[in-house]
Amino acid sequence: MRVKVRACAVCRTDLHVVDGDLTGPKLPIIPGHEIVGEVAELGPAVRRHAVGDRVGIPWLGWTCGQCGYCRSDRENLCERARFTGYTLNGGYAEEVVAHERYCFSLPPEYSDIEAAPLLCAGLIGYRSLVMAGPGRRLGLYGFGAAAHIVAQVARHQGRCVYAFTRPGDRTAQDFAVSLGAVWAGGSERMPPEPLDAAIIFAPVGPLVPLALEAVDKGGTVVLGGIHMSDIPSFPYRLLWEERRLCSVANLTRKDAVEFLEVAPRVPVRTETETFALAEANEALRRLAQGELDGAAVLVP
Repeated sequence: MRVKVRACAVCRTDLHVVDGDLTGPKLPIIPGHEIVGEVAELGPAVRRHAVGDRVGIPWLGWTCGQCGYCRSDRENLCERARFTGYTLNGGYAEEVVAHERYCFSLPPEYSDIEAAPLLCAGLIGYRSLVMAGPGRRLGLYGFGAAAHIVAQVARHQGRCVYAFTRPGDRTAQDFAVSLGAVWAGGSERMPPEPLDAAIIFAPVGPLVPLALEAVDKGGTVVLGGIHMSDIPSFPYRLLWEERRLCSVANLTRKDAVEFLEVAPRVPVRTETETFALAEANEALRRLAQGELDGAAVLVP
């Protein structure tokens, strides 16, 4: 389908692509994978969407359907997967071409700008939350686009959220508290009680041993990013007592369907700041410097 872009949120993964941290992009590449758009033209095999439909286009852009991962409901690990804004041209543009099976109808409760961050910050955040397990005390390291969405879902589920930010970042800490966090502090600090699970969204390897130290016996630490600086060595005692450390890779279409049903029931509210398409570099700069609360959204 050819889709007219209405809004495209700016993700830290875009920053990793632009900075060369992710080394396998199609070049030249148009970044952007949190796309809200209007269907403008259909290929001959399209059946589920019509011209004029509003659709969301996420990171996962195509899978083979034939490899062992696809056949075992793990299409996020597909051997030949293609990714929007990385190996397929993305949404920092006026139009984009996407495969129908990897586009989703969006809840009508959300405007184009409000919906855009749901398509990666929301989806990866939701998958990370599921992988973290049902524990009541949840730590979130890096309180940006993904964490501010996950915090709302977690609070809706009755969990207690502990927010970890850059040391001294009172703005982010106040933002977390406004969304229901029971505690907010610098990432170098220990929470006031042991955590059942923690999700690390900041791409900072040294946070891993800190999070392991913060979780209780049997706790889980989930790494929610696609790229992270090197994890330093740490004593085995931090992992012992059946603590678990795992990463999140991409997403599945099932994740998208589930989360887009959950979001309006919470209801999740996205904090956004809009930029003109020509200001994409400024949006990326501000993301890199930690100058955004919530998500930046490009509007052609």
